[in-house]
Amino acid sequence: MSITVTTWSLEQTSPADQRPASAPEGDVRVERAEVPSPEFSRFLYTAVGGDVLWTDRLGMTYAEWEKWLARPGVETWVAYDRGTPAGYVELEAQDGGSVEIVYFGLIPAFRGRRIGGHLLSYGAARAWDLGERRPELGPTRRVWLHTCSKDGPHAMDNYLRRGFRLFDTKTEEEPETVTPGPWPGAGL
Repeated sequence: MSITVTTWSLEQTSPADQRPASAPEGDVRVERAEVPSPEFSRFLYTAVGGDVLWTDRLGMTYAEWEKWLARPGVETWVAYDRGTPAGYVELEAQDGGSVEIVYFGLIPAFRGRRIGGHLLSYGAARAWDLGERRPELGPTRRVWLHTCSKDGPHAMDNYLRRGFRLFDTKTEEEPETVTPGPWPGAGL
């Protein structure tokens, strides 16, 4: 059986496009995971993406995770709520001054608490200043991402409110996937 999935690609083409969200109440902070850790990155990937059917990285080996995380211009920024990981944003510098927000999201227990807008704002700002922090990559000229109809119901609105603009839409049939986890029934 298959499902119809719509994928939207969005971008900012200037730092002036950014429309930051206000910081959430409480003790929420965002920090860069400076030590590449396949275990931690896979934890974030499955904890955030398990209920919205992120499956493309589930088959990656430890060595593949290591290689990905060690690439110049790949950064992981993690939101913490009172010391507990709440979500993350993963950046990848690409040719021509583009930086992709490859993954972004919150662990289900932290959704609906105004952390997502703050984390996305923070991640977009780090994408724009990536070239300043890593001069060998060159200046950032564009920040982009994609989201799809499998993502959470507030994802697209959050991207638009943060100043991203739609530049492409694709619709295709995909095989239906069982929610992979992080464990059966997570996020329900």
